[in-house]
Amino acid sequence: MKINEVEKRVQITKKNIRFYEQEGLLHPERNKENGYREYSEEDVDVLLKIKFLRKLSLPIEEIRMIQSKKLSLHDALRRHLITLEHEERNLQEICELCRIISKEEIFYETLDASFYLERIGKMEEKGVRFMDVNELDKRKKRNSIGAGLFFIALMVLLEAMFVWGFAADPMEAPPIPIMIVLWLIPLAVIGGIIVVMKERMKEIEGGEENEAAKY
Repeated sequence: MKINEVEKRVQITKKNIRFYEQEGLLHPERNKENGYREYSEEDVDVLLKIKFLRKLSLPIEEIRMIQSKKLSLHDALRRHLITLEHEERNLQEICELCRIISKEEIFYETLDASFYLERIGKMEEKGVRFMDVNELDKRKKRNSIGAGLFFIALMVLLEAMFVWGFAADPMEAPPIPIMIVLWLIPLAVIGGIIVVMKERMKEIEGGEENEAAKY
């Protein structure tokens, strides 16, 4: 069956179906004549299982491990349950603090933030997690830098392959103008990635001011 039919049956968008394929969670057959994907009933069943596990907020990586039999469904759900219970306790602590402040009918003008921040600090020492903007920014930076360096490494590898191909057989190499263009393309991409990374760093440094502008 075609992807449009699968989309209707499992109620998962084509975009996400292809994403699961890219992640190695789904392996549809290809039509030998036209190269189009041909989805089977087994593929539909796999997608339904993925949909169910994602509804439970199970990470993609763990689903992949379950499929490859590196992790049993029982162990994955038991581990996930521990995480959810920890998050639930965390939310209960935050809710309780909100209830206490609400019952005391404290107004913004009379709010003693230092007192409650000290209280939050003690709660954090016991394992309760509150929102930490600074830590969130650090995580964004690590992710942005990691992605940027990955693509730069790919471009450097491509550049090295051009050089190696020219050095291995100069007689078969394309004309010099074409070679120059081929060498400049990865360099231009690297330059673009660096510019985007710098802009992303500025955006992150802008803190919640930039985040608020998105709404």
